[in-house]
Amino acid sequence: MSALPPALRPWASQLSLFPDELVLHLGPYVARLSAALGALRPRGEADGGEPQGYDGLTRRGTFDRLLVSEWLWALEAPDELVRRAAFGELSFLKPAFRQPQGARRTVALLDAGPDQLGAPRIAHLALLIVLSRRAEAAGAAFSWAVLQSDPGKGAFSEVTAGTLTTWLAARDLEPPTDERLAAWRDALSLDAAPEDAWLVGDARLSKLPKATGLSRVEVAEVLAPGTRQLTVDVRPASRASRSVLLDLPPPDTSVRLLRDPLQKPRVAPPVMPRPSQLTAPLRSFSFSADGKRLLLYREDGSVGAMAIPHSIRATVPKARRVTPPAGQVVLGTGWRHNGGLIILSMRGSEYVLHGKLRGSSRGKPDREVFHYEPTSVELWPPASGAAPGRLLSCEDSNGNERLLLAGVNNSLYLVEEDRATRRISVFLVARGVTAAAEVNRKVVFVSRSPPAEPGNESSGAWLGVVEKDCVRHLPLGARDGDAYFGYLDGAAHPDAGLLAVRHKPGLWRLFRSDGAQEIEFSTDMSVLGAGTCRAAPGDPGLLVLDEDRRTLWLISPTARYQVTVAWEGVMHAQASHGTPVLGWMLRGGTLVLSNLREGGILYQAMPRAG
Repeated sequence: MSALPPALRPWASQLSLFPDELVLHLGPYVARLSAALGALRPRGEADGGEPQGYDGLTRRGTFDRLLVSEWLWALEAPDELVRRAAFGELSFLKPAFRQPQGARRTVALLDAGPDQLGAPRIAHLALLIVLSRRAEAAGAAFSWAVLQSDPGKGAFSEVTAGTLTTWLAARDLEPPTDERLAAWRDALSLDAAPEDAWLVGDARLSKLPKATGLSRVEVAEVLAPGTRQLTVDVRPASRASRSVLLDLPPPDTSVRLLRDPLQKPRVAPPVMPRPSQLTAPLRSFSFSADGKRLLLYREDGSVGAMAIPHSIRATVPKARRVTPPAGQVVLGTGWRHNGGLIILSMRGSEYVLHGKLRGSSRGKPDREVFHYEPTSVELWPPASGAAPGRLLSCEDSNGNERLLLAGVNNSLYLVEEDRATRRISVFLVARGVTAAAEVNRKVVFVSRSPPAEPGNESSGAWLGVVEKDCVRHLPLGARDGDAYFGYLDGAAHPDAGLLAVRHKPGLWRLFRSDGAQEIEFSTDMSVLGAGTCRAAPGDPGLLVLDEDRRTLWLISPTARYQVTVAWEGVMHAQASHGTPVLGWMLRGGTLVLSNLREGGILYQAMPRAG
């Protein structure tokens, strides 16, 4: 922390939890509220305790503690000694006493109900700092808790980053009740004449019967047009009340104080960690087959699966990460809703499956579902820098899990495991496959090649739907066949959801439940997927990247909407078909996830972030 102004140095330890720019706003509140609360006076000599030597000088005392130098007056000028004694000018040794631990304490109970949500919590944050330092200066213990929380879990004894994070998340829609206050009084033994106990909240706390005998700090927001202020009334149980009027900081700073006041700017650590502790740079990413997980591919060959956050304030659990052994090349990755991460890799000429397939004892796998070529094929590893293929999971009529691989050599493959030998074989199912996904728990794919059925010579794009006992093929009426599955909350196609298929360069067809619509745009733009955006929730279209490699658009059959503009060039971008999320990776290595429905950044990972 930078050097604090002299007026704020008593709270340097507590304010060190916050970034310097927030301390400049929070510090003045701390100083003013501290003056309003006053000091917690330490125990004097009359309080007793175990003697522990002497602590300075005093003008009062018994003559057995009179300084030796004062006795000189009795020898040299007895009258002066009498005069100095009469006027209280003699100096005595001041005895020191060691107080029992816990003999004094400060208790604070903070209301986190609807009356105190928003700006009043800024005053609560400053009061925690003041009360903590106030108790520390007097040698008293400090306990604090949220009034709506469970007394059985106990109170906090310190103001730390961990306890403040818990307090930030403690928001309740129910106002405090007298029963909960009574429970806290019992848990903290406040009924035995508390020395320094404070209720922090709205003025209505004074109406609770169990609030009798407790000091209060009443916080309220000034309700006046164009006014951003808080009134704080300090009402000690044994002294006159005082009022403080606080001007709120700017709106951006207020939001930061209420949401995440502890986050500090990223700085390089003073000691670099060992190379084994560094997270490898991100090479690429993709969405899982169901579109609800983000698969991360790093330069060290590891694969991670991360849950997509639902809001900007959602907690993102740590990504599950698998690193194949040295010498193995990843061919395909996938995530199953009830099976987790699965990876297909190649070791020499052998295939290795990381993850167990679900089986059933009702029978052998049905080999007539996919009509695949009976001879196992040998796949080539993906090109340097290219993302692995996509593994898709489905279930056959016997209840066995079947695994399909798409995105490799523009084909669809069946990945089979011999249960006896654990040998993995790969068989060709369809050629010319341009897109594959799991929609409504079924595998669907788009292929340029007609299905292998007798007498079928139709050309163009086909939609394949994998059922438990067959594969249904539906003609799409598009000649080219490049395709993307997208997210649409509403009138989506019953089999494919939202589907965009290229008919010819610059002309795409968008398939919904009410038919197909055509979209035409410049061929200099790159298509990323299909979906909607906040500006047009009911007008789906194609998500495209402009030729400047920074501007992202949604082009519908009727209009064009700007989704966002990246701050640097986009290397790779992709839209999920399972959630309204668009992700892109910048040239500097930053990964960004954006919410298409509500707008705003859901997640952002800087280079080498975990």
